[in-house]
Amino acid sequence: MNLHRKGRTALVLALVVVVAMAFRVSWNALRDVARAIGADTTAATLYPFVVDGLMALALIATLVLSGRDRTFALRVLAAYTIASLVLNYVHGLVPELHGRSVDWGRLADWDPANWALVLLATSLPVGSIYFGSDLVAKVLHHRPTPITVPTMNAEESTETVRNRSRADLVGSTPGPITPNVKPLPRAVAVGFLKSTIPAKPLPAVESIPVQPTVTPIEVRALAAESTRPRRATGRVPDVARSPRPKRTPGELLAEAREATADWPDAKLTAEGIRRQVRTSPANARTLRDTLRAERGLLVA
Repeated sequence: MNLHRKGRTALVLALVVVVAMAFRVSWNALRDVARAIGADTTAATLYPFVVDGLMALALIATLVLSGRDRTFALRVLAAYTIASLVLNYVHGLVPELHGRSVDWGRLADWDPANWALVLLATSLPVGSIYFGSDLVAKVLHHRPTPITVPTMNAEESTETVRNRSRADLVGSTPGPITPNVKPLPRAVAVGFLKSTIPAKPLPAVESIPVQPTVTPIEVRALAAESTRPRRATGRVPDVARSPRPKRTPGELLAEAREATADWPDAKLTAEGIRRQVRTSPANARTLRDTLRAERGLLVA
């Protein structure tokens, strides 16, 4: 990026140097021509700025403007370039202009050519005022067209975008909008008092009573919903199972006899038997009654 800027800067500086040297070469010719048409020393010194200076101004305007304004600036640049070339050519053909020995207002021996050259040399300052002011006004009022920024997903385009003035835009002003109006149909007048044609009598249709068909409802037995929580169904895991196998009533009674053989009668209770034998309260009460009956005690 820095190399690109340095290259552009060097190119602009080289152009300025070339233009300055060309202006110095054309200086003598335009000054001598101005003296030949009657300009004093100061006016003759400023005359080259009028011609070549407007050429530089038109060149800058062509870089800024676009469209018709740019074409106008190019025409002004071409016209003043041709005028400066003609005056330099006359200065080279007439050696008397170099030594100031030419007659006042005489640039050529042939009168029509002399009149044309004098008209050209004297009209250049007036044209510089007019065309220079117009170019400056166009540059100050120029508004470049904004460049649209491409989106991230847009494809790369090879088209170049240049600034365009408003006068060069094709669709600067919208066209008139013509509404699409459809004509409405005419209203037809209806005569309410006109006699109407009697309609033909239609035979009466007997109404047949329709009996509604009743579909019998099938009564099905539904399971009663229980408010008690349902137990988990399925196979009980081995960890949750009791390690002691299920005992029969005979085994429980034999185990209770052995455990309560040395118990006194007061200690022979259902709670004590349940804790000792590790059985349910119902089985403990049954075992208590059986053991009391064996001992001949009164069962409470």
